[in-house]
Amino acid sequence: MTDNATAVDDLSAFLISGRVVSQRPVGARDETGARTPVDGIEDGVTADRLGFRRVFISERWNLKEVAVLLAAVAARAPRIELATGLVSPARRNVLHMAAFGATMHACFGPRFVLGLGRGDHSYLRSEGLRTQGFDGLCDYVDIVRRLWAGETVTYDGPAGRFDGIKLGDVYEGEQPKVWYGTFALPKAATSIASSFDGVLLPPVLTPAATAAAVTRIKQACERIERDPATVRICQCVITAPGLSDDESRALAHARAVTYLQAPEYGDALVRANDWDTAPVEKLRAHSQFQGNKEMADLTYHRIQLMEPARLVPDAWMEETCALGSVDQCVTQLQRFRDAGADEIATYGSTPGQNAGLIEAWRARDRVGLGGHSR
Repeated sequence: MTDNATAVDDLSAFLISGRVVSQRPVGARDETGARTPVDGIEDGVTADRLGFRRVFISERWNLKEVAVLLAAVAARAPRIELATGLVSPARRNVLHMAAFGATMHACFGPRFVLGLGRGDHSYLRSEGLRTQGFDGLCDYVDIVRRLWAGETVTYDGPAGRFDGIKLGDVYEGEQPKVWYGTFALPKAATSIASSFDGVLLPPVLTPAATAAAVTRIKQACERIERDPATVRICQCVITAPGLSDDESRALAHARAVTYLQAPEYGDALVRANDWDTAPVEKLRAHSQFQGNKEMADLTYHRIQLMEPARLVPDAWMEETCALGSVDQCVTQLQRFRDAGADEIATYGSTPGQNAGLIEAWRARDRVGLGGHSR
C-alpha cells in the first residue's frame, strides 16, 4: 500500500471506539486492548493515508472530548472527512454545538459531519443530563442550521429557551452535514426524513436489521416526498480481519457485553435483531455484574469482560461482525451493502489492522462488485 491511496467512497473507520486510557500499559496483549487518545489521533492519520472516506469519533466526558480529538486528526490528515459519532445535544448548548461545526469548517475546510444521538438514558443520567425527545432533537438541529446561516434565533420549546442568540461571525460556505445515530425505528425514521442528511446505524446489527432500518427510512422520506437517496446511511460493523481469536473475541463478544448488559440499549438491540432474550438474561445475571448499579461499559474495559463474554452466542457475532480472513470480512461487509447501507464504518479494530481489508474492498470495486445502488 502506498501513501495517500485513492479514497474509497463507501468505507470509513471508527476511531478508538469505547473507553480509552491515558497511557498504554506495559506488556499490552494486543493492539486494541487499551488505546489512548494519542493512538486515536495516529489512527486518523493512518486512515487518511490508507484511503478511508471518513473517520468517526464518539464522545465521553473524560479522555475523549471529541472536538479536541477531531481537530487534532484534521490538523495532521489533510484529506479525510471527520465526523462525531456521536455527541448528544444534551452535552452542548446549541450555540456551543454550532460554533464547533462552524470552527471545524473554518479551520479545516468543508469536511466535517456533525453526528448527533439522543443518548442512552443510563449514560446521560450518570452525567446529570436528560435524553432529548424527538421533537426537541429536530428543533435543535433546525436552530443549529439557522445559526450557521447567520440568523438570530429566538425560540422557546422542547429544545430549550433562547432569546436572540446568534453566532455573529459565521463560516461563509457550505454548512456541515448533520447525521443521526440511531436504530432508525419508526419515530426516529420520521425525524431522519424531516431533519437529517445521514444516518449512522450502530454496530452489532444483522444485515436483516440493516435492511429493515433502510426500509423504514425510505418509507419515511417518501411520506414527505423527499428523495430517499438524499439520506446517506452508514452501518458500523465490528471488523477483525486476520486477528487472533482472543483479540477478535475482545472486539466482538466483549463489546457486545457492554451493549447487551445495558437494559435500554440491550433490549433495543435484541428486538432489532430478533434474538432470543434468554442468553441476555443469563449475561445480566453474571456474578461480575452483581452488586454494581453502573453499566458494564462505565465500570470495565473490554479486556476485563472476557469471562461474561463467553455467554454471548458465537452465532450472534458471526452474523453481525466481520471476522476471520480478509476475504471473509469483505464478503460479510458486502452483505450490509446489499442490505441497503451506502457506507460501512469499520469498528473496534484500528485502521492499520484493516489495511488489507480496505485494499481488498478497493479491489472488489475494480472488478465491479461494489454493491447495489439505493
